[in-house]
Amino acid sequence: RAQCDLSCPQNYPLYIRSVPTENELKFHYTVHTSLDVVDEKISAMGKALVDQRELYLGLLYPTEDYKVYGYVTNSKVKFVMVVDSSNTALRDNEIRSMFRKLHNSYTDIMCNPFYNPGDRIHSRAFDTMVNSMMMQVC
Repeated sequence: RAQCDLSCPQNYPLYIRSVPTENELKFHYTVHTSLDVVDEKISAMGKALVDQRELYLGLLYPTEDYKVYGYVTNSKVKFVMVVDSSNTALRDNEIRSMFRKLHNSYTDIMCNPFYNPGDRIHSRAFDTMVNSMMMQVC
């Protein structure tokens, strides 16, 4: 089970993908509550976060069933990933690598002259990349 979410600085979702889709509403709730934790971590880091190139926030919080990870871009776009707690093969450096891959794909979308920043993401290439990444996790 996995959930991927991209949110703009105003915290409305730009992209949400769940695998499998049966508990999608529960994942949406988990992602939206985790955005508060992301904001808390950003404000706690303050100026130090601005000076860093690596914007991986790490484990935001674990629940009994899931682990929630976060990442923030320089433009304050938030990436949240929810993975099954039973997946012990997934290490911190692999999560970090997945966020970098997401960030690179997001950057490709932003470079598209037909994409308006702040609009929901509707890209087949981005969907394919996210689906392949999520299948590796599940």
